[in-house]
Amino acid sequence: MFMRKESIIFWSLFSLMFFWGCNSVTSDPNTIDNTPVLEVDRLEPPCWWVGMEQTELQLLVKSDSIIKYSPSINHKGIELVDFHKGESPNYLFLNIKINTSISGRFDVMLTNNEAQFKLSYELKYREQSQQYYKGFDSSDAIYLITPDRFANGDASNDIIDTLKETDLDRSKTYSRHGGDIKGIINHLDYIKAMGFTAIWSSPLLTNDMYRWSYHGYAMTDFYEVDPRFGYLDDYKTLSREARSRGIKLIMDQVANHCGLEHWWMKDLPFQDWVNYQKEFVAGDATIYSSHQRTTNQDLYATEADKKLMSDGWFVDTMPDLNQRNPFMAKYLIQNSIWWIESLGLSGIRQDTYPYPDKHFMADWAKAIMTEYPDFTIVGEEWSYNPNLIAYWQQGNNNQDDYESHLKSTMDFAMQEKIVQGIKEEENWGTGLTKLYTGLANDFIYPSPKDIMLFLDNHDMSRVYTQFDGDLVNTKMALGYMLALPRIPQIYYGTEIIMDDFELPGDHGLIRSDFPGGWEGDEVNAVSGEGLNDRQIEMQNYLKRILNYRKHSKAIHQGLTKHFAPKDKVYVLFRTFEDEVLAVIVNKNKNSYKLDLSRFSEMQLEGKMYQDIQSGETNSWVETLTLEHPGTYWLSFKK
Repeated sequence: MFMRKESIIFWSLFSLMFFWGCNSVTSDPNTIDNTPVLEVDRLEPPCWWVGMEQTELQLLVKSDSIIKYSPSINHKGIELVDFHKGESPNYLFLNIKINTSISGRFDVMLTNNEAQFKLSYELKYREQSQQYYKGFDSSDAIYLITPDRFANGDASNDIIDTLKETDLDRSKTYSRHGGDIKGIINHLDYIKAMGFTAIWSSPLLTNDMYRWSYHGYAMTDFYEVDPRFGYLDDYKTLSREARSRGIKLIMDQVANHCGLEHWWMKDLPFQDWVNYQKEFVAGDATIYSSHQRTTNQDLYATEADKKLMSDGWFVDTMPDLNQRNPFMAKYLIQNSIWWIESLGLSGIRQDTYPYPDKHFMADWAKAIMTEYPDFTIVGEEWSYNPNLIAYWQQGNNNQDDYESHLKSTMDFAMQEKIVQGIKEEENWGTGLTKLYTGLANDFIYPSPKDIMLFLDNHDMSRVYTQFDGDLVNTKMALGYMLALPRIPQIYYGTEIIMDDFELPGDHGLIRSDFPGGWEGDEVNAVSGEGLNDRQIEMQNYLKRILNYRKHSKAIHQGLTKHFAPKDKVYVLFRTFEDEVLAVIVNKNKNSYKLDLSRFSEMQLEGKMYQDIQSGETNSWVETLTLEHPGTYWLSFKK
C-alpha cells in the first residue's frame, strides 16, 4: 500500500504551515528590515508563552556552522542573558529572559565579521490559566490506549513514504496497523459511556525507526506528532473534544531515552549529550543498563552499579539521554511544559521513571508542578516492593532525604497481590489474605489514594490471560480494584476480555486491535455486533461499576475499613459522610450465608442498600446470602 499523492501534498503543505506558524524564522511583517533570514534546521522549542512562572527560556538553534555567529537581541522586555556554543559547530544555545507580558515576535540577530542574519521567534499569550490544568486523581478512571491498535480514523495517513517504516499489515503483530488520533476521537462517546474519565495514550510523537515504530517509545522528534497518527491540530482536537465530554488527557512521555534514529544522533551537540556516547560514536557495543533499580535507594550500592543502572542504554535502539548535561536537562523540562501548554493536558505518565538521573527527575517534576500546581504526574516504577514504590512519591520520609516532587507512582505491588490472591487456594497465608495484607501496606505511602493501580497494561499479559480465561475471577479482581483508595487504570479491550492466549506475554498480541476500530471488522465492541455473551457480560459489568464510581464520593475520598478474610470472603467498606459502599469479595462456589453481625462497627444494621449490579434493594440485617462467587458492590445512604 502506498500513500496517495494528495496525502503527500497535504503533509508537505501542513509541515510548512506548522513551521511558519509556530517556528517562524521570518521577521516581523510590521517592521522594515532588509536583514536576510538565516535558514535553520531546528529552533526549539518552536514557540513559547508570556506569563509563565518560569521566565527564563533556552533556545536550541541548529544550523550549519552557526557557532561562527554571535547572537544579540534588541527588543523591549526580551533579554539575551548569555549563549553557549555546542561542541558540534552546528549548535547554539541561547538563554533568554522574558520580562514582558506582551505577545508577539522578536528577532535574534546573528553576526560575524562577514555577514549578519536574523531569525524570528514567537511568544504567545497563554490560552488558559493555571487552574485549567487540573490533574487526574482518585475520582478518575483511566483508559489506557495503544493508538496504533485502537482505531483507524484516517486511512490516508496509514503510510508516510518519507518515514523509514512503511510496513502496514494487520496480520503481523509487530507491524503498524494504522490506528490514529482520529480513531480515538471517534470513540470518545464510547469511552465516556463506559464510565472512563481520563485517557492515557501510548506516545504519539514521531518514531522514525526502521522496525516496531508502532509502540511509540523510541521517539525521534520530541516536538512532532507522528504523521501516521495525525498532526498537532488532531492532538489538540482530541484534547478539546475529550475535555468537552469530561475526559482528561494524559500524555505518555520519555525522559530516559530517545530512538536511535533521532535527528540529533547524526550530529550530537556535546560529547556527553547521551550516556556512553564515546562508545557509541566509536561503533563499539552499546553498554546496557543493568536494570538494577534498587541502586536508587540502596545504602550499600557502589558508584559503578549506580552508573550502569542510570547511564546504560535500555536497549540498543534507545540511546540513554544524559540529563546531567544542563542543556539536555533544560531541553527535556521545556519540552514537557511545551506539550502541557499546547494541548491543555491534565497529566503526564513518565516512562521508566527510575532509569534517568534521579536528581534531574526531581528537578523536572518540581518545575512542572511549580508551573501547574494542580497537575498530576505518574511515574512508572516496575517493582513489586512497596518500599521502592513509596520512595518515589512526594513527601516520603526517605533516609537519603530525597524528595521526588512526584504526586503518583504505579502500584505493581498491589497488582501482583490481587492476581495472586484471587487465583490461589485459600490458606492461612494465601488467597484473599494477600489482598488484605497487600492493602495493609498503605501505611508506607504518603498518599495511597494518589497511586495508580491496574491489573494489566501494554507491557504485561492481559488480565483475562493472567486469570487463565476465568471470567468470574477476572470480574472479581476488577471489582475489588475499582473500590480501593487508588487511581484505577484499565487497558483498552479489558471490557471485552481481550487476551493473549496464543503466546502469553507477547507484546504484539497484548497490543492487539480493538474490534470495530477498522472498517470491515466483523466484531464491533462499540455497537456490540459480533460480541459473545461473555464479552457482553464483562462490558456491562464494568460499565455499571465505572459509572457508579464516577459519582461516588465514598470511593473518591472516603475512609477505608476492611475486615480480615474469613471463609473465603473478604469485606471492605468505603465511607464518606452519608454514603457507604460495602464491597464483598466472595470465592465460595456454592451459596454462602455471610454473618453481618461481624461488621457491627460500621453501624449499618437495618439500613437499606442497593446492589450496583442487579439494581435490587434490600436491608442489612443478620445475614446476607451470597449466591455466587464474585465481587458485590452494595451502596448505602445513611
